[in-house]
This record gives sequence, C-alpha cells and structure tokens, in this order.
Amino acid sequence: MFKKILPTKFRQSFKKGFRVFFWFFLGAILGFFFFTSFVVIYYKHTYSRVVYPGIFIAGKEFSGYSQEKVKTYFTRKNESIQATTFTLKVDDHTATISAAELHAGYDADLLADQAYNLGKSDNLLSNISIVLQAYLSGVSLEPSYRYSADSFDALVTPIEQKVNIAPVDAQFSFENGKVRTFQLSSDGKAVNQEKLKEQLSVLIANAVSTSIKKNVTLAIPVTTIKPKISNEEVNNMGITELVATGTSLFEGSIPNRIHNITVSAGKINGILIKPGEVFSFAKTVGDISTLTGYKQAYVIQNGRTILGDGGGVCQVSTTLFRAALNAGLPIIERNPHAYRVHYYEEDSPPGIDAAVYVPSVDLKFKNDTTHHLLIQSYVDPTNYRLTFELYGTKDDREITITKPVIVSQSPAPEPLHQDDPTLPKGEVKQVDWAAAGAKVYFTREVRKNGKVVISDTFNSNYRPWQAIFLHGTKEG
Repeated sequence: MFKKILPTKFRQSFKKGFRVFFWFFLGAILGFFFFTSFVVIYYKHTYSRVVYPGIFIAGKEFSGYSQEKVKTYFTRKNESIQATTFTLKVDDHTATISAAELHAGYDADLLADQAYNLGKSDNLLSNISIVLQAYLSGVSLEPSYRYSADSFDALVTPIEQKVNIAPVDAQFSFENGKVRTFQLSSDGKAVNQEKLKEQLSVLIANAVSTSIKKNVTLAIPVTTIKPKISNEEVNNMGITELVATGTSLFEGSIPNRIHNITVSAGKINGILIKPGEVFSFAKTVGDISTLTGYKQAYVIQNGRTILGDGGGVCQVSTTLFRAALNAGLPIIERNPHAYRVHYYEEDSPPGIDAAVYVPSVDLKFKNDTTHHLLIQSYVDPTNYRLTFELYGTKDDREITITKPVIVSQSPAPEPLHQDDPTLPKGEVKQVDWAAAGAKVYFTREVRKNGKVVISDTFNSNYRPWQAIFLHGTKEG
C-alpha cells in the first residue's frame, strides 16, 4: 500500500538521504570517540604524575599537583588546628582532648590518592567522562576527615562507664498472698557513639575549614534503652510507680533493738493493700514476743523505760506512719509516744511519730486509691536508716504537711537515783533518760482535683521524762 501511495522517485531519495545521515552520524560518533580518546591519551601522558585540570577539593583546584604535594597541602591545613580542643560533655561529666592528641583533620592520604587517581582508572569510558566533565565544568571531591579511633575510645570509654546504665526489667511474684519478688522496670541509657562520631566529624570539618584555634564543646548524645519487660506487663494491680517514702534513723540503738527493727520491718515488707482496705500494723505484725523471733530491748511500760520483748518496733510504726502521711492516705488511728524519743527526732522535728503496743495500741491507715498499694521496707544497718516505700499509681493528689509547732515545753524532772541490791556496790547504771515535755501539733491537707479531701491535725502531748540511775548496793 505504501509503495502505491509514494512515488518511486521519492522513495529512492528518502533511502539515499537516510544512508547519508546514517554514515554522517556514525562518522561523528567515531570522530568524537577518537577525539576524546586522543584527549584522554594526551591528558594521561601530560598529567601522568600529577592531578588532572578541573579537579577541586574544598573549593580549591589541584591541577598539576603531584600526589605528594596534595598530601602536603592538607597536612599543613591540619597543622593550623592542632591547638584546637574538643570538650565532650554529658550531665556532670566532661572530657577534653586536643586536635593534636586526637590526630584530627583532613584525611590527607585519602584525598591525595583520590585527586591523583581520578580519571586514571582502567575503564576508558569512565576516564573519558571524568576528563570531559573536569574540562567543561570541573569535578569537586567531597573532603574526607579522620581522627584516631584509639584516642577517641580512650576519651569516651571512661564517660561511657559513668553514663551507660543497663535497663532493668520489671519483676513481680506472689507467695501466699505476699509479694516476694518486686522490682520496678527502669529505662537504661547509653552514649550514642554513632551519632557522636557524626557530630565530631562536623566539628572537625568546621575547625579545619576556618583554621581558627578555639575550644569546641560537644554535648554527648545519649540514647534511652527501654526494658524488655515493663511494669504494666508483670502485674494488673496498678503497681507501676513509687507513690511515697518514709524514713527514720536509729543510730545509737543496741544490737537487740536493731534486730527487732529488722524482724518487724520484714513482716511488713511485700504486703499488698487492696483499694478501700484499711491497713492495721498490729494485725499485720502479729504477736511480738521471743516466740516470734524478737529480742529484749527498751520499751515504755507503766511509765518506765524497761527491757521488754520487741523494743524498737515503734521505730517501724513511726517510719510507716511517715510514708502514709506523705502518700496522702487517710490515717485511721495514730497514737503519739508517752515522751519524746530521740531516735524519731534525729532526722525529723518532734511530733511525727506513731507508737504501737500490740494488740491494744495500733497504727491504721486506709488505701483510698483505685489501685493496690505495695509496701517495701529497707533496713540499712550501715547508716542506721529505716525506709518504707509505697508503690502503686499516683492520682494527682496534692499533699501539704506543715512543720510541727511546739505549743509549750516543760523541763525534764531532776534525775531519780535508786538503790539496786542486784548490782555490785559502787556500780551505777542508767535505765531511763531525761526528755523535756512538749505539746506539739502539725496539720495536713490533701487536695484532689482542686478539692480538699482530707484535712487533719495530729496532736502529741509528750510528758516530761525523768532520768533514772540505779546504784549497786550488793556486797562483794
């Protein structure tokens, strides 16, 4: 059909023109190839030992530079910043190193090798492309920087040892209704070395490009590491955070008293208080006697301080009372001591104590939150400190506790001296210690959602207490 439509003469002219165009195009390609090959060969011969024209690094052309000369150029640039210091900082930890110690700067060897060998590979087409590009518009190489990995590690490792903390997995296990194993999860953290190296490279680049000697401070990036097991995964009781803490000191206690504190605190450790449940110290601790593991230490009984089973248990009730106060829980029952006990004023004003005498005198408080509360106790015999921690879920209640006010005070009576036929003659033994009397009170207000939900006043009427000395009368 095509042959019928187009005249024969036109077809012949079209074929002839196409052949001419084809051979011309092929000749142009071959000519261009031979020309560029000649140029490459010329370049390769002329610049056999130096850098090709049009090769730039950091804005500078290195045409005609030998490989060694390129290296020398960047080595001298590095010398200009040797006094520059880099200070790495995180939290309260800092470390400083100079550019000279870090061997920081341009990677002179690498840049010299790249500039010299550009366009001199075994790939002819690649060489042609690079030579033409360099001739027409120039080829810019990205500057390369380096520093000593060993020097960097020596600087960062001590900081990592102080900063890096492994994450902690949550632990929670029951045994007979009591929590035996408990540990809240916590995030870990670690120095982000990869990001730190990137930031350090940028600072090194800025330093060598400006050639200004200065001190550069770099904040060390730290990555948060999440635990594998979170608090929410190990229990469904809402025990996810520390709600409140109570502490007291017992320095000067006799060994038996410290023993009793440890035994009593251990009976409360791991106790769970359900939502709406009232905690009773007397019910939880139970019988206090030598039959239940207690030893004799000083107790207040019938107006005297005497040796009795479980002396020191009130240190435990006082400390737990303070934790319940700080948690903003309703205090159902609290009784002050008969007189001011110095242990409870070692780290606290007077009036923040709670006496117990099982089973008649108790300490009670209520869990009015919507989640369980877990009691954890810690006895530190080295620093003579007792700590109670309450764990659960905070509900944004605001607790305000005033400083105890001493309304009035009365001096301790004169010491009482009594003969004791059981002590050797001439021996004097103190069995009670003087304490000034005082009337003390403090208040607490608990707000929730802007409303006052608890407002209470805690009064203490401490009797003046007499020192008592026993004088031995027993003959030989």
